[in-house]
Amino acid sequence: MTTVAKVAKELDLIGIDEKTAINATNKSKMRDALKAYGVPIPMYFSVEDYDQYIKAIDNLRNKKYKCIVKPADNSGSRGIRLVENYDIDQLKKIYDYCKKNSNSGKLVVEEYMQGSEVSVETISRNGACNVIQITDKLTTGAPYFVEMGHNQPSQFPIDIIEKIKKVAIDANKAVGIENGPSHTEIKVTKDGPKIVELGARLGGDNITTHLVPYSTGINMVEASIKMALGEEIDITKKIDMASAARYKKCDIGKIVEISGIDEAREVSGIKDIKIVHKAGDYSNVIKSSNDRVCYVISQEDSVEKAIESCEKALEKIKVKVQK
Repeated sequence: MTTVAKVAKELDLIGIDEKTAINATNKSKMRDALKAYGVPIPMYFSVEDYDQYIKAIDNLRNKKYKCIVKPADNSGSRGIRLVENYDIDQLKKIYDYCKKNSNSGKLVVEEYMQGSEVSVETISRNGACNVIQITDKLTTGAPYFVEMGHNQPSQFPIDIIEKIKKVAIDANKAVGIENGPSHTEIKVTKDGPKIVELGARLGGDNITTHLVPYSTGINMVEASIKMALGEEIDITKKIDMASAARYKKCDIGKIVEISGIDEAREVSGIKDIKIVHKAGDYSNVIKSSNDRVCYVISQEDSVEKAIESCEKALEKIKVKVQK
């Protein structure tokens, strides 16, 4: 994102500045910016070495919080671990794993927030943040928290939806996004919505490229490009549909054959299918989004139907593995 910010400045394009790019990519600086603005976040500690890491763990334990450890500067669920026990050898393994996945070597140790996760897609224009869509998310849970499904629109009640929107809008302002898209991840806890993290970019995992257009008719990719060029954009809702995506995992081993793809395409509501791995690839434990075998995407007139279509399609896709 810092490269994007520098290019935008050099070419006189509309976009984020370098400070905003850093706030939106470095989890430690992001937390600092959110805290200063009063945005709800988990208790956290920025750490640079093992001693600081252990002190952060102890501080959270003393407050009866579970701990989650993240690289300060990575994405795609890479390098994230939940501390499930406090054996010193286990703590060292988690430290080494997360450190290996940190580009800067810095980590964030924070309170593990319990609750359902959503993401909020927004586009800001001249400082006004517009919520485009809210996505309910399905993850593997501990210890790696890899996303395995999305569906839109969110099924939370309207009062919670309004709180989610406010937290997302405040978070965008806190990190400095005045023009451009963002993807904000939020946990809905017993104390209300709290920020997981925010990206000053379009959401990945097919959310803005496929799910948002299928549920709202809004092309966020086109809008973002036009905005950067100084052109007028249209982010009014065109349709009121539901969309979903589901990702497939398989047994550990060498993939021998993937079948049933044509049958999956024939399932009602299925719009897209992508096979990520092929025969000859090795299937591993789901530790990051790169370990998912394939995905299916659907569009229906209700979230329930969209999810059902995805699940039916995934059932038809068979992955034969040699262990």
